[in-house]
Amino acid sequence: MRRVKPTSGADYVFFGALVLLVIFGFVMLASASSDLAKVRFGDGYYYITQQFIKGLLIGGAGFLLGYFMYYKRWEKWALPLLIGSVVLLVLVFTPLGLTTGGASRWVAIGPVSFQPAEILKLGFLVYMASWIGKNQNRGKRFFEGFVPFMVIAGVVAFLLFRQPATTTAVVLFAASLVMYFMAGARLRFLVLFGFFGALAVGLLIYLTPYRLERVMTYLRPETADVLGEGYHRDQALIAIGSGGLTGVGYGKSTTKLRYLPEPIGDSIFAVVAEELGFVGSSSLIFLFFVLVWRGFMIARRAPDSFSRLLVIGFSSLIGFQAFVNIGAVSGLLPLTGVPLPYISFGGTSLAVFLTMGGIILNVSKYRR
Repeated sequence: MRRVKPTSGADYVFFGALVLLVIFGFVMLASASSDLAKVRFGDGYYYITQQFIKGLLIGGAGFLLGYFMYYKRWEKWALPLLIGSVVLLVLVFTPLGLTTGGASRWVAIGPVSFQPAEILKLGFLVYMASWIGKNQNRGKRFFEGFVPFMVIAGVVAFLLFRQPATTTAVVLFAASLVMYFMAGARLRFLVLFGFFGALAVGLLIYLTPYRLERVMTYLRPETADVLGEGYHRDQALIAIGSGGLTGVGYGKSTTKLRYLPEPIGDSIFAVVAEELGFVGSSSLIFLFFVLVWRGFMIARRAPDSFSRLLVIGFSSLIGFQAFVNIGAVSGLLPLTGVPLPYISFGGTSLAVFLTMGGIILNVSKYRR
């Protein structure tokens, strides 16, 4: 592939927001995890060390690869990336898979464990950007565009639902739907996709008691058992409410050790709100807004269809996932199992989102 020289410098607003989010994540993870790590492992730095090694070091390498490698090379590897990520996803159902809390979301190869669903986010969106970008008329054709899109999405959704990772599937396909829409898809196709997607998720919720319980707790919180299905939601809201305007102080959360479920994962935003208050949690939300907004600005100036759709997909995914996580912890949405990008504990998640950030910055150096 012919080497192309950048036409401008990288987008430093996007880079600044990304760096601040990563720093914010490590600072809050250090607070949220220290007591828990002491209790479980006798080492208050256990989780922060794991996040540094499995998330920041690997993610930093992915970021540098994404930043320095010409973005067009990702298009060349789109299909192998998708196939490879799907194969990894299938491995969770083999003896290599790890099951925790009834969910099969991890693969362990020797001492190394990771979440294939996080890697799938990268592979799926790269492939969709390549597939749609090569012929944007596909968005206007039923059999050449919409049907293959539904088939690919359906296969991936089935594997994610089996783990189960329902919310991961929802945010991933919401991002791909934005890509499909921005490529000029007919409105009736988008309505059809939304209808079938909602039907599938609704049926899945109805047929699985624990999912139905979560939705009913959200719809009728006043009837939920505060020591049962409503416990997680209530403790998260208590933590957020306790923070007030400026918070109880960094490291002084009283809910993170004994009361709040998943304080280093899905519920870390509640710890942020309790310790840093409305000011700190609003600042975090603002950083996500800046990151996603600059991502879409980069997409507007992108030199070709592939890069434009790729950046739209990555930025939409970050935005949707942050919204769903924060909305669930705040009681605006039913409780979910997705981490807060760049903030929650999870090496695979951090590594993948850092790689996406590097690719977006590489695209920002090439403008039409």
